[in-house]
Amino acid sequence: MTQHVHDFIAIGLGPFNLGLACLTDPIDDLDGLFLERRDGFDWHPGMLLEDAHLQTPFLADLVTMADPTSRFSVLNYLKQRGRLYNFYIREDFFLLRAEYNRYCQWAAAQLDSIRFGTEVLRVEHDDALDLYRVGCRNTTSGEMTEHLARRLVLGTGTTPFLPEGCRDVAPRPLHSSEYLDHKAKLQRQPAITLIGSGQSAAEIYHDLLADIDRFGYRLDWITRSPRFFPLEYGKLTLEMTSPDYIDYFHALPEATRNTLMQRQKGLYKGIDLELINAIYDLRYTKELNGEVQSELLTNTSLETCRYDSEHGEYDLTLWHTEQQRHYRHRTPALIMATGYRYHMPDFLAPIASRIAFDESGRYAVGRFYDIDGGRGELFVQNAELHTHSLVAPDLGMGPYRNACLIRELTGREIYPVERRIAYQRFGAPSEAVFEPQRPEPA
Repeated sequence: MTQHVHDFIAIGLGPFNLGLACLTDPIDDLDGLFLERRDGFDWHPGMLLEDAHLQTPFLADLVTMADPTSRFSVLNYLKQRGRLYNFYIREDFFLLRAEYNRYCQWAAAQLDSIRFGTEVLRVEHDDALDLYRVGCRNTTSGEMTEHLARRLVLGTGTTPFLPEGCRDVAPRPLHSSEYLDHKAKLQRQPAITLIGSGQSAAEIYHDLLADIDRFGYRLDWITRSPRFFPLEYGKLTLEMTSPDYIDYFHALPEATRNTLMQRQKGLYKGIDLELINAIYDLRYTKELNGEVQSELLTNTSLETCRYDSEHGEYDLTLWHTEQQRHYRHRTPALIMATGYRYHMPDFLAPIASRIAFDESGRYAVGRFYDIDGGRGELFVQNAELHTHSLVAPDLGMGPYRNACLIRELTGREIYPVERRIAYQRFGAPSEAVFEPQRPEPA
């Protein structure tokens, strides 16, 4: 019997590939299969704090910015759950993170194209058939299966990152992605130290600060940044999450893009100003009843970390970047809010020769998300920060990228793809644009 061939297989099911599943669902002549190792959709479960919310408005759901009429919109989810009027009265553009997670689970439950509990072990290219063979294992039964596809969309996402000096420490320091699973144990410790500078670090600090007098622990927050940067949310800055800016950034030399990536971190890794103010106000309130045992330390980078098993403490060597001096810090509990990094999955090794890489060994991602040098067979989701800038991880631009991918997969523009939305011009204009009008000779 001839084995079924899918038009594409998408590997990994975060919000971006889930959005692709939603947008391809009504396209009858496009056959996609979505494979996910986990048993169900769960988006950063270790950071689903009760009052934590997204940093993008509710319109940045799985589908709306590509298809406002889609049945998979968050507004339809709220309507189906009888919460639309409550959301309307709340008058808050930003969904709670736990609510967004439940919305995604609701969408995933309606899709027949998703195979949860399916771990991809190996991807090979069948040269004779010009197809990709995807070898999988059922995580429950252990059964091995193989699927065939003409194209692949990689959405395996990023993984928790620990600085080099912490990776071989035993017991390993806790990453922020594991926070809620270990919160109760953390709060039984006499002191807790948090390292990191972004939204996750701020959310954890605020959450632990709320209970500091109840449990009596010491709470310290250390960051390499010179200050606690608020997320820049000006409207003209938001225009940098646009097709216009992608065109500009993607066309720049690789070295220029690398420099810009370092400068732009505050544009997508900052802390909500509202949360910064809430931390200050909570600290002020707590100090009405006495001194709060908590230090906020900036300009401080972690150089070494070891675990002192005799005393049950992490011994940290820290470097103050402005004063240029070392100091030490000891703590029984250590949380690393040090973000996430992308790593090429091992299962791609057999087809590495079919992937295009840049001079730094990263995917050479084409303007419309291919990584195969323009053949249009291999595509990525959220692995193109170095080629597409801060747009890559932005939830609001996920539907735009998926509209582009669907155009690449089908050869037609099913969902309108915006070309220009920004009022500002990112590159130098032609001289004619600013050429002064000279008066006609008398």
